[in-house]
Amino acid sequence: MPKALETILEIDLGALTHNFNYLKSKLLPKTKFLAVVKAFAYGSDSVEVAKHLQRLEVDYFAVAYAKEGVILRDAGITTPILVLHPQSTNFKMIIDRCLEPSIYSTKILTEFIKIAEEQSQSKYPVHIKFNTGLNRLGFQENDVDYIVSKLKATTSIIAKSVFSHLAASEDENELTFTTKQIETFKTIASEFENKIGYKPWMHICNTSGVLNYPKATFDMVRCGIGLYGFGNSTKEDANLKPIACLKSVISQIHTIEKDETVGYNRAYKSQKFEKTATIPIGHADGISRIYGNRKGFVIINGKRASIIGNVCMDMIMVNITGISCEEGDEVIVFDSNHKASQLAESANTISYEILTSISQRVSRIFLK
Repeated sequence: MPKALETILEIDLGALTHNFNYLKSKLLPKTKFLAVVKAFAYGSDSVEVAKHLQRLEVDYFAVAYAKEGVILRDAGITTPILVLHPQSTNFKMIIDRCLEPSIYSTKILTEFIKIAEEQSQSKYPVHIKFNTGLNRLGFQENDVDYIVSKLKATTSIIAKSVFSHLAASEDENELTFTTKQIETFKTIASEFENKIGYKPWMHICNTSGVLNYPKATFDMVRCGIGLYGFGNSTKEDANLKPIACLKSVISQIHTIEKDETVGYNRAYKSQKFEKTATIPIGHADGISRIYGNRKGFVIINGKRASIIGNVCMDMIMVNITGISCEEGDEVIVFDSNHKASQLAESANTISYEILTSISQRVSRIFLK
């Protein structure tokens, strides 16, 4: 692996292959695999990740917004793409680029049918989203008759799938709630199939659903965080490989006397003679201010160095007292040994947040 001469994010495509194969091994051969590549593929690079997964013959992709799907199409991705949170202003774009919308409300259903009919579409694939307890997006169970009546009244669209979203599939204490969600979804899907007269695909499982509720994998699963190396439990984390390594470098080393301060607003005061290192990464790069004032840390020559003072826009300062290092030495923010989840926990947040926060100005390097 190259030594960091500036702040870089290494993306290990071999680790991505490993995670994809591991998650697929949990499925029946007939179950389709949808890879979630929204938010720049969880802060990595959606185009390179999607190209790699397309070579691995993934069945579907999912993005949050239509423009994310357009970027993939422009990059040559031909695999079907589900848009999880489409807005009506983008419906023509969705059809033009052969993206498939999630239909989650009466307004969205009515407006997409209108655009599809204006565009002379026939059986354009859509995915009907039901709310079973997350209470974020989706139709309710008692909306089935309305949806079916709208679908039967047009030939412009067809329900490719019905799906829902688990709220707490990673939480052992929510077994009863999650099981109820799954059973509710099965009831909805069965009623929908009987009334529409054909069988759309069913999908409800995310990464934790695949790992913890294998009987609910149905026709397709939607895996996001697992592809990027996190299984939402210590046990499953050991079976996955983080694909991203965030590295930087020591720009300058300072020695400070007792009672000297570091950074904006003099947020850190030294207790004794200390050494600090300044590193070229800050909250504009995704290291939020919540990691400042000794909550977060980096790794320098195998040792933990606490972030001191307030995180700056483009820099952090760390305490290197007792650490043998010099200017130009490599700094690990997170990698496969010092995981993003551990750094996130130090500030009472989650790996998803720090991964997806890494700025696009940070150079990406791909290891194949």
